Amino acid sequence: MDILNINGGQRLEGSVTVPASKNSALAILSSVLLCNEKCTIHNVPNVTDIKHKLKLLELFGAEISYAPRSSTVIIDCSNIHHHKADEENARPIRTSFFMMGPLLARIGKAHLPAPGGCKLGARPVDYHINGLMKLGAEIDLEKGAYTASAIQLFGSDIYLDFPSAGATQHLMSTATLARGTTTIHNAAAEPEVVILAQFLESMGAIIDGVGTNKITVIGVPYLKGTEFTIPSDRIQASTYLIAGAATYGDVTVENVYTDHLRALNAKLAEVGAEVTEGPNWVRVRNKNRLKPIKVKTLPYPGFPTDVQQILTSALATASGTSIIEETIYENRIGHIPELMRMGAKITLEGRASIIDGVDKLKGAIVESSDLRAGAALCIAALMCDGESIIKNVNFIDRGYENFEQNLTSLGAKIERVATSNWEYDHVMLK
Repeated sequence: MDILNINGGQRLEGSVTVPASKNSALAILSSVLLCNEKCTIHNVPNVTDIKHKLKLLELFGAEISYAPRSSTVIIDCSNIHHHKADEENARPIRTSFFMMGPLLARIGKAHLPAPGGCKLGARPVDYHINGLMKLGAEIDLEKGAYTASAIQLFGSDIYLDFPSAGATQHLMSTATLARGTTTIHNAAAEPEVVILAQFLESMGAIIDGVGTNKITVIGVPYLKGTEFTIPSDRIQASTYLIAGAATYGDVTVENVYTDHLRALNAKLAEVGAEVTEGPNWVRVRNKNRLKPIKVKTLPYPGFPTDVQQILTSALATASGTSIIEETIYENRIGHIPELMRMGAKITLEGRASIIDGVDKLKGAIVESSDLRAGAALCIAALMCDGESIIKNVNFIDRGYENFEQNLTSLGAKIERVATSNWEYDHVMLK
């Protein structure tokens, strides 16, 4: 089992090219089931969630050629015939459940366990289930697994009580092969929804209104093979920018869509960092202690929930009291007790984290509870005096490609160390 050993106190400086979007790739790898021809997908991130997803595709009958070094995947779903996924293969990632609709559209049946992934709260799949049933699916839940069937899917009007990005992606992709027109009301506008629509359109789907709260899909008889390149990951970009601001550094992220970072850039400027933008890059410079701010997570274009834990680390040493209100997930707080082990002063009031800035954090042994919490603890460790050890690195590996290498290139002192089970359980600071 791996740990990360981080010596804090280093100013991060330099540029980093942001890898591909994990969330976009996972949505695309669900939707590729809709096509019965070969698809070539470039810039696929080499992270564990992607490996789980590719294994599931093979389980359903896809033929896959993947060269991680070239980041290109060739997928042939013409022979999809298996419709069941077991707990072992499906539970590690939440987006395994997003394959239900595409399987229904292609072969008329699907059997998938209830979703897993990071434990961020209830994260119900009601929006997904209700939407698929509106399209004509029959769905039953028994012993923790969903069994679905449909002879033919038909277009329908679907209203989402909350603009869920996952439900929007799932239902939009499924509707491409439904007979007739589907309209999704109160749809999510996240960049990952737009990227997925672009992929579907490259296969021949007819979609209108993407990026707004009303998406219309006109079903087509089939989707053709395509070649598509996945754009960069806005959450990874945000992570490196926050790391630069938190370490009094000067960090540039390249290969990014600056529009996707508007909410974060506004908050970085509010805390006192200098933010400049180019056509495909953002630079953050900071020489002073960060100012306290208030943040509320919201669906896009609001401040992203996936970034709030990481920003919490940076605000732990701000010059006053900051408040971060999490409105998307009720249990995205696993980072807080670990930050407090480093000396942070944080209290919870409902869904709000009240962060009283301290002068300095101190190195400690901490454990990641989920993907973004792991990144948040690494940023905090970079801010610390002394050495920190981050356990449960497997969470970070789910969504960050070349994480420690990128941080090292910016000047961080970070090392991945393989340990035995005994050493992992008893690891101590030097």
